[in-house]
Amino acid sequence: MFKLFGSLFRAATFCAAQNQRSGMNSAKLGAVLDEKNEQEPQAAANGTDAGASSYEEHIARLKAEAEAQDCANRLRVAQEQLAEYAAQKEEDSAGLVQEAERLKEALAQLLQQPGSTAADFQQIAHMFNSLLEKLADAATEARAFAAQQASDLATLKRSSAQADLHNDVDMKRVRDGSASSSEASGETAPEEEDDSAEPMRGTISSQSAGMPSTSFAERARYIPLRLSHDERKLLRLLESALNVSEYTDKDLCAILSGLLVATDYRKGQDLIRDRNFADNAEFFQDIFELGRRYKILNPDKMRSEYGKLMYLLMDSAEPAIQELLEFQCVRKLRTVSSFLEERGGLAMLDDPLMHTATAEIVAGERPRHEVQRDIKIKEKAREALSRRYRTARLSEEEILLCIYSISDNNSYLLFNRDPIDRFIHFFHRYFKSDTHEPGYSLAIQGGRDGARLTHNHERQYHYVLQSLTLWREISTEMFKLWYLAESDMLREGNSYRLCDTGQGLNRVQSAPQVGRSMQQILSRVQSRIGSWVGSSVVHLGDHNVPNALMFIDKYTQVPRILNPVVSVLEEIPKLYRDPHLRMYIDATFGGVEQCRKAILVDFCRHAFDGSGADNFFDAGSCIDGRLTSAWNWCSKIEKKPFYHVFKLAGWVGFDGEVKT
Repeated sequence: MFKLFGSLFRAATFCAAQNQRSGMNSAKLGAVLDEKNEQEPQAAANGTDAGASSYEEHIARLKAEAEAQDCANRLRVAQEQLAEYAAQKEEDSAGLVQEAERLKEALAQLLQQPGSTAADFQQIAHMFNSLLEKLADAATEARAFAAQQASDLATLKRSSAQADLHNDVDMKRVRDGSASSSEASGETAPEEEDDSAEPMRGTISSQSAGMPSTSFAERARYIPLRLSHDERKLLRLLESALNVSEYTDKDLCAILSGLLVATDYRKGQDLIRDRNFADNAEFFQDIFELGRRYKILNPDKMRSEYGKLMYLLMDSAEPAIQELLEFQCVRKLRTVSSFLEERGGLAMLDDPLMHTATAEIVAGERPRHEVQRDIKIKEKAREALSRRYRTARLSEEEILLCIYSISDNNSYLLFNRDPIDRFIHFFHRYFKSDTHEPGYSLAIQGGRDGARLTHNHERQYHYVLQSLTLWREISTEMFKLWYLAESDMLREGNSYRLCDTGQGLNRVQSAPQVGRSMQQILSRVQSRIGSWVGSSVVHLGDHNVPNALMFIDKYTQVPRILNPVVSVLEEIPKLYRDPHLRMYIDATFGGVEQCRKAILVDFCRHAFDGSGADNFFDAGSCIDGRLTSAWNWCSKIEKKPFYHVFKLAGWVGFDGEVKT
């Protein structure tokens, strides 16, 4: 209870310090206005300082209110995490009490039996030692948690005392101060349902209760249509334009003009002369939409260009920009389902041949003739579907384009979800929840080796397994989450705030549709596992995960972390065939299995230890904090004793590819 009040006091102190700085800065907030805000109509009309002063006070008030709301949101999240922590401690305490009662009953029965044997006393001793170990773990966790909270509070006091009076918060897309408090704080408050807020649909097995269906008709709703040859020409133009642009909200018209000039010089000249963007609305909508489609199908492409594109489209919804352009730059994403629906071809998605026509063929260790046989079967299935469902409105080429698009989704799952499955396989192979080999315990202690959590072996086992399972489900649903993320970011009326989140200036914007979908995924994983270790708070639209784009960026990193680790684990037996490398592995680790276990133990301890942030609430055991800890482990790989094994196995980095 004292820890709970202490943590709440720390969070309240943080918010009070933030609010105090907000009040001190309110007089200076007007100085950060952008060019659009500087052109305030009333001040321009009467030419006096009174209108400008009033407008600056209005903007300063909006900024102060937004910052206060952000602090309130942080406090709310902190209270949620502490409430979960307290509930977990209550459950643990109840378990210890029950175990103590069982021990008491067993001891009473033993004393009442005159003919007790040595085995009976050994059983009592075993129960007593087990209870003693759990009490020692609880005491260690309590001490570590208290020490961390005291350290965090001291750090907060120092940072508050040393804080300057500058405020890096700027307001963008504030529509007459009418943005709701939930939007300002990034909360995912309930709102009116729209077309894209639909029931959960996915691609994982439907045999388990609560699992989404594998129906191609449902999957195709969120699978983007693969680009045609002509669209790829426009894509190269879009990539080039975004690549050379250091995007700001003043570049929008220049980018639009440049795109049209490069495509059609005469139309571009007319646009520059007449400034009539609406005449080419369809062209701009098409080129921006195909860029979004291409990125979802190819997450490793357009690494910087996609962010510029999304921010450009967000700003295009500004009332002033809308008035200038006289059209909307954003149109609905073209998916396989919408394309087939337009042409009356949805029935193809229910054809049993779709599984064969879109299946991934993995060569592995199989003979070449078997792989060739599977390829021919797959090609015949595609040809049969294209002939069976072709119509005057739907050609064979268009049918194949849809089949290839669904195959792209299967390829994504192969290279992004399957590494998680392979890691889970290694995890089950080398670890058990109720026991561990000497020297291979997963236990971690807060304050030791950078850990912020304290878990015994059993709890850490379940914590790692549930985190991996959650990542697997998110990867399975990634196309849907990406579709909803774009809907949240580009929805007209969904304002954002530009503020310093501790990792530079970011656009803080609510993402209600992604939030709802994440809660559904989380609930599904929790119901499947049956228990949950740590916090279930999903940071979204706050200083940890400012907007839906950052959410997508975080979870597309999961395969970039796990794929290299899995590849190294699979490569170690091949390295062992070399006599010189065998001597090195034997001398350093004691063999292949010991080398693998050394890597797995270190990863499962310190990639899930709550590290990577300055306090319990920003990292810890919350949903996105687990991924933060994994990235923190990656940043320290050079200091690990198995670093040379990674290099020998072809590892080149967690942001690249493994070369073997």
